Amino acid sequence: MRNGRGSATIQRPQSFWKTTGRLFRYMRRWIPGIAVVLVFAAASVILQIRTPKILGEATTELFKGVMKGTAELKAGIHLTGLPVDFGKIGHILVVVGILYAGSALFGIVQQVVMNYIAQKVVYQLRRDLKDKMQHLPIGYYDTHSNGDLMSRMANDMDNIGGTLQQTLSQMVTSVLTFFGVLYMMLTISGWLTLVALISVPLSLLVVMIVAPRSQKFFASQQKNLGLLNNTVEETFAGHTVVKTFNQEKNAQDQFEEHNQKYYKSAWKAQFVSSLIFPLMNFVKNLDYLAVAVIGGIQVANGTVSLGNVQAFLQYTNQFSQPITQMANLTNTIQATIASAERVFAVLDEDDMPATANTTVPAQVGADGNVIAFNDVSFQYVPDKPLIENFNLQVKPGEMVAIVGPTGAGKTTIINLLERFYDLDAGEIQYRGQDTHAVSRTDLRKHFAMVLQDTWLFTGSIFDNIKYGREDATDEDVYAAAKAAHADTFIRQLPDGYDTVLNEAATNISQGQRQLLTIARAFVADPDVLILDEATSSVDTRTEMLIQHAMQRLLAGRTSFVVAHRLSTIQNAENIVVMNHGHIVETGNHQTLLAANGFYADLYNSQFAGNNLA
Repeated sequence: MRNGRGSATIQRPQSFWKTTGRLFRYMRRWIPGIAVVLVFAAASVILQIRTPKILGEATTELFKGVMKGTAELKAGIHLTGLPVDFGKIGHILVVVGILYAGSALFGIVQQVVMNYIAQKVVYQLRRDLKDKMQHLPIGYYDTHSNGDLMSRMANDMDNIGGTLQQTLSQMVTSVLTFFGVLYMMLTISGWLTLVALISVPLSLLVVMIVAPRSQKFFASQQKNLGLLNNTVEETFAGHTVVKTFNQEKNAQDQFEEHNQKYYKSAWKAQFVSSLIFPLMNFVKNLDYLAVAVIGGIQVANGTVSLGNVQAFLQYTNQFSQPITQMANLTNTIQATIASAERVFAVLDEDDMPATANTTVPAQVGADGNVIAFNDVSFQYVPDKPLIENFNLQVKPGEMVAIVGPTGAGKTTIINLLERFYDLDAGEIQYRGQDTHAVSRTDLRKHFAMVLQDTWLFTGSIFDNIKYGREDATDEDVYAAAKAAHADTFIRQLPDGYDTVLNEAATNISQGQRQLLTIARAFVADPDVLILDEATSSVDTRTEMLIQHAMQRLLAGRTSFVVAHRLSTIQNAENIVVMNHGHIVETGNHQTLLAANGFYADLYNSQFAGNNLA
C-alpha cells in the first residue's frame, strides 16, 4: 500500500534483512571509508572508557596522601603539608586530558567522514532514482500519485541520509561502550559488576513497556497531523468556493476536530516518550546508590581502592546509556529501512522497452503520408481492448481533428503517437518509418504538444515560453507570444516578460496560462503540432484569435487537434470521429454534417444543449 505521507508515519519494512543487506551492498564502494569510521569510532570509545579508571588513580593517590598525613598527625609528627605526590597526580591529569582530547578528535574525524559518506550515498541514490524515473513508462505515473513519488524522492531520502549519518556510528559506539564499560567494571570488582548488572533487566523492562506505546502514539500523531495539514491546504486552496457557499463555519469545525485529535495524540506521544528518560534515570540512580553503598563498604574493608570505586560510579552512569540509545534507534532504523524499501521498489520497476537508435527519415515515405496508423490495437488493462484495428493516414500539412465522446480513445491516439505507450499490435509510421524502431528522443523532437492541463514552472514568462526550444532567439519568443495572442497581456504585467510565475502559476489566469503553453509549442517550431483541448480554458474571443493564428502558423505543418467543443475544429481538412476505439466516420465538417451520422448527432447535441438553457 502506498502512503502519501511518505515517511512521516513510522513504517515497518516488509523485508527488513533483505533490504538492509541491499542498502549495505549499495554502500560497498564506500567500504574503505566506513572501515575508517568504525576504527575511529572504536578508538574514541576505547579512550573514553579508559579515562575514568585512570582518573581514579589520581583520587587514590590523593586519598593515600590524606590517610598518610592523618596517621602521622596522630603519631605526633609535625607536618608542613599533606604528604601527597602532586607531581604524580599532575601527570595522571595530563594523561587523562590527552585521552579526552584524543577521544574527541577521533569522534570528530569519524563523524566528518561518516557525514561525507552518508551524503555521497544519498546523492548517488537520488541520482539513480531520478535517472530511473526518466526511464519508467508513462503507465507507472498513471498509477502512482505525485505526492507518493515526491515522498520517495524527498522524505525517504532524508530518512536514509539522516540514519546513515548518525545512527550507524551511534550503533557502533553504543555496542562498544556497553561491552567496554562492562569489561572495565569487571577489572575493578566482580561483585560490584553483578550489582550494576541488576539495572540491565530493569532498563530493558522500561524500554519494552514505554517504547511500543510511544511508537503507537507517535504514529497516531503523524496521522492526525497529515489530516490537519490536508484540511488546511484544502480550505486555503478553495477559500473562494468556501466563502461562496458560506461554508466557513463547517471548515472551521472540521479544522477544530482535526486539531483536537492532533492535540490529544501529540500530548500522549510526548508524555509517554518523555517517561523513558526519567524512568531510566531512576533505575540508574538506584544502581548508583547500591554501587556507592557496597563500594564504600569495600573501601572501608580495604578490598577496593577509593579511586576504583569513583571510576566504577562513573561507569555505572555510562552503563545504561547504550541501552537507551539502542532503544531509541530501533524505531529510526525501522523507518529508514522502510524508506529504503520504498526507494528500491521504484528502482526495481521495469524500464520502458528499449528501441533502436534509428533516426526519423528526412522526407515522407513513398506513400506520401507523414503519419500512418496501420491496424493499431491497444489496451491499458489486459482483456479490456480500447483501440482495435485502428487505421488512419495523414498527409503533410493536414489538420486532423479527433472527436468523440469521453472514453472513445482520442487522447490515447496521441499517447501512442508520441510513444508514451507501446502498441499491442499493428504499427505507427512517421515518414514511412515504424516509430517503434526510432528512438523516443529523436521521434519527439518532431512533435510539440499543448495539453488541456497547463504545466508551467517557477520562473519568468520568457523562460517558460523559451522552454519549447532552448536555442530560440528573443525575437522567436516574442513572435511566438504574438502569434498565440499572449504578447498583449504579458506586456501589461508590471515586469512584462520578466514576470516570475509562482509554483502553480496562480498569479496569472487559467486562460493566460493556456496561451503561454500554446506560445511555447509555437516557438518549438515542430513538424507535427498536437493540441489536446488546447483552447478549452480561454474565452470565446481569444479562442477565435487563436484559431486565426493557427491557420497562419499551421500552414505547411501537420497537426492533430483533440476537441470536445466541435466549433473549434470546423476548418479541419480531416475530422476523425471515434467511438469505443474505432473510427466511425471521417471527412470534413460539411460532409459529416450532410451525412447526418454520429458526428452530426454530437454537433447538434452541443447546440441543442445551449438552446435548452
